[in-house]
Amino acid sequence: MATSPAEKDAARSVGLSIDAALDRPAYQQIAKQIQHAIEAGSRRPGERLPAIRTLAKVLGVHRDTVALAYETLSEAGLVEARVGAGTFVRSTVAGWADVSGRADELTGEMRTNGSAEQELALAPQVERLIALDNMRPRYSPREDTVALHRLIPDPRFYPIDAFRKCVDAALREEGASLFSYASPEGDLDLRRAMSDRFRLFGIHYAPEEHVLCHGASQGISLALRLFTQAGDQVAVEVPTYANVLSAFTGLGLTPAPIPMDDEGADPDALDRILAKPEVKAFYTIPSFHNPLGTSTSLARRKEILRVAERHGVPIIEDGFELDLRFQGPELPPLAALDESGIVVLLFSFSKSLFPGVRVGSLSARGRALEGLVSLKHATDLSDALLLQSALARFVKSGEYDRHLVKIRKVLRSRHRAMDEALAASMPAGTTWTEPDGGYQLWLELPDAVDTRDLLAEAARAGVLYSPGAMFMPDARPSSAMRLTVACADEKEIARGVAALGEVVESARGPRTHSGWTPGDHL
Repeated sequence: MATSPAEKDAARSVGLSIDAALDRPAYQQIAKQIQHAIEAGSRRPGERLPAIRTLAKVLGVHRDTVALAYETLSEAGLVEARVGAGTFVRSTVAGWADVSGRADELTGEMRTNGSAEQELALAPQVERLIALDNMRPRYSPREDTVALHRLIPDPRFYPIDAFRKCVDAALREEGASLFSYASPEGDLDLRRAMSDRFRLFGIHYAPEEHVLCHGASQGISLALRLFTQAGDQVAVEVPTYANVLSAFTGLGLTPAPIPMDDEGADPDALDRILAKPEVKAFYTIPSFHNPLGTSTSLARRKEILRVAERHGVPIIEDGFELDLRFQGPELPPLAALDESGIVVLLFSFSKSLFPGVRVGSLSARGRALEGLVSLKHATDLSDALLLQSALARFVKSGEYDRHLVKIRKVLRSRHRAMDEALAASMPAGTTWTEPDGGYQLWLELPDAVDTRDLLAEAARAGVLYSPGAMFMPDARPSSAMRLTVACADEKEIARGVAALGEVVESARGPRTHSGWTPGDHL
């Protein structure tokens, strides 16, 4: 939609400009100038700032740049965002004397009691990580909002009583030893229990070949550090898990995108990418992909292994939802098919049990295993033994399997409800995946709309989702979104999807957009 003269005047009235000669990011220039306008009184408390899209058009920058500027101002306490209404100068501040005394995050200068202090310089990759985090959606749902964006188990099904008994038993039987340091590999009983469980998937790792870690997040970081250093590239599927992109940024790595088709990662593209010496590993989610929800076919899994073996490039297999298949035959993980020891398998209890247990694992052989143990020891010495010991009892007693039976039944019912709701409420031409396991699915709208632009209206309508751009290595506009059934029951799913359908319908019709169409770059 074209910018009206009134909108242009409103944006220009702030007196903003971008000076390319300045050694300062554009978002900081915008934020600093707005701050000066607020402190000078030309922008008064309660006044609405120009819309992000409008200001971005006027200044000739991406709307994420303006969004980051507004987020910076919000964190400094100068403005507040109101879902569906816009961004406003804070109305609770009477004059700006107090504000001028807080840290000036926009320039690195601080005025405290008349003295100037120097802001500490952060590492470049940390600055990039902050910028990436600031561009992510900030969800502030009302109480009745349907949370189709959450990817954590539903707290209504946490087996707290059964797990408490296991904690009590661990304390009673092992006592003070659970509060000391342990080996970096973690509790041996739990590693034995995991070896037994992995054999159900055709994976034959010895207990000594598992290294326990603080959930999947630490596992990803350890696996990446095992094979890479700053400046390297890692091959990733497009789209991919949003938090692995954050891990890349924090470690100074860059993604090497691999397109996907209905069977999984494109083997020809993978072959070309892995031939590059700067690409040190391939991160993949072959089972219940996040965000797609799909699973790589058996034939494609074997082909991916052949390509990686030919180039001698390790594979980091993220099996975070391995235990959550609710229909269809099991597919062997890459780790079960691996005959040359190039796969490092990541597993976590965060999605199958509850995230607060903070237990995941990395499984590897040979030098990779030796490296993981050394990295884990250098990172945090050891884990919390009490939780690991309790979890070992929970798994060995059969309570974990009983819990999984219940959760798989819930997932099957909720995915069926989601499929029916989408068929009833979404416009013609909308497509979505139909997973056989896990919590998430991927929905593609038929129109060239960036789903980031629908978030505010969706929140106002009482439903939240994750926009597709979050999962793109280059954060490009996407007409897709990830939906989950993790924390919404069948009735909530029906209500949330109906509201989402109305939001999508209201956004349809003739529109202009920033030179992209659905499917670009895939």
